Amino acid sequence: MLSFTSSLSKDSGGIAIFVNEKYVYRDNKNILSKNVVQKINSFLSVLKAKKVEEGVSSLDISEKQKFFVIKVKNKYESYWPQERGGSFFSYLKNFKNIKKVDFYVDSLDFDKDKLVSFFSQFIFGFELKSYTFNKYRTQNKEKFNKKIDFKIITKEKQKIENKYKYYDSIKEGVFLCRNFVSEPPNVLNPKAYVQEIQKLSKLGLKIKSYNEKELKQLGMNALLGVGQGSANESYLVTIEWNGKKNSLKNPLTFVGKGVCFDTGGISLKPARFMEEMKYDMAGSAGVVGLLKSLAIRKAKVNAVGVVGLVENMPGSNAQRPGDIVKSYSGKTIEILNTDAEGRLVLADALTFAEKKYKPKFIIDLATLTGAIIISLGEEYAGLFSNNEELSKNIFKASENVNEKVWRLPLHKNYDKLMNSTIADVQNINYAGGAGSITAAQFLQRFIMNKTPWAHLDIAGMAFSKKAANLNPGGATGFGVRLLNNLIKKYYE
Repeated sequence: MLSFTSSLSKDSGGIAIFVNEKYVYRDNKNILSKNVVQKINSFLSVLKAKKVEEGVSSLDISEKQKFFVIKVKNKYESYWPQERGGSFFSYLKNFKNIKKVDFYVDSLDFDKDKLVSFFSQFIFGFELKSYTFNKYRTQNKEKFNKKIDFKIITKEKQKIENKYKYYDSIKEGVFLCRNFVSEPPNVLNPKAYVQEIQKLSKLGLKIKSYNEKELKQLGMNALLGVGQGSANESYLVTIEWNGKKNSLKNPLTFVGKGVCFDTGGISLKPARFMEEMKYDMAGSAGVVGLLKSLAIRKAKVNAVGVVGLVENMPGSNAQRPGDIVKSYSGKTIEILNTDAEGRLVLADALTFAEKKYKPKFIIDLATLTGAIIISLGEEYAGLFSNNEELSKNIFKASENVNEKVWRLPLHKNYDKLMNSTIADVQNINYAGGAGSITAAQFLQRFIMNKTPWAHLDIAGMAFSKKAANLNPGGATGFGVRLLNNLIKKYYE
């Protein structure tokens, strides 16, 4: 919860004010003492004379207290306040003795509504950047778990609290996604994952899980084939949010790849960096995190999440290159490479979601191909779609939150590269390159009724070894903010 105060705290290690591009601030309530004001004005005069471009500057106002000046643009991109909050948290980490900070919000020379919006997002970014995953550290936890308490000085307490509830719901979804992606694979196997998802029912989400026996009866042999070499059972889970309080008709539907660990199966991956394959369930984590956010903020929309949860292992019963499986759609798939497994999980999940829910649209998230990292690095997720309107909406929504996507083509000439000589389709293209595109072409074959569909290949976005604006490094939670914004902007 946000913590408010009417005056500066005596025990805070820092005080932060906001100034505009001309280094102007306001202190209408005389919160700052004359001595402090004198020091601030002198400091701001120096910054102005030197034309300092940095977003944050600091000075000592006593032996125990530091003063921070946060420069705010007059015009900025919609996501900029969040990133300014994240960068300020990073700045504070340089001062090891500062554990408490007062934010003097009303120093910002904005009108009430703009001030409330700016600061709510600023704190959202500040908290996103503060995320840590130290669950398994037993020594020196404090060194790796930098937490900074803050108090807010403002007369707009009620408005900021109300506005921040929205952002806090998104934060909860992002943090859940990051937690799932960060868990080690010996802890978060498919069954344990199902149990964690089921806990979300207390938020009003309707959750149903299908075990292997039920999946066999349904004919989900593509999904089951991926997990048959593992001692851990495979599952499919549906998560329903009925925010319109009527029948769950034509819901917005999100499908996630949940390969809890991917060795590559018989087509074994190289040993180096294989530990990173615990992140191969990040698409499913994004879907689960999104549904949690929608439930917390009581979004007025009907939405469904479908996640396929498996483990791809090279056991004695593992799927082999050369096997043929019959998917839930009825189409047969020739397995040429068991490391092209995520698309098999999604094939059954996509057809199931389309048939069961008759959705308004389907968006799937998956760490699907290494080829997308070659194409777009860690800056953009790959976007593929059969629908212009849906594609444009995703692109615009991504710009608003700076979770960027870039659309790549789908075409019949790519599609034919996935034709098998002995089955309806093969699971990998060895002939013509374009690994990410042909993977998307494979998925499109399992959209049976021309439902508007988009595929987000997030292999380069789900995890980062380097820190970014709102991510301290590690699991990013990519997709939760993007898809939440898509829903709010266009469908709610």
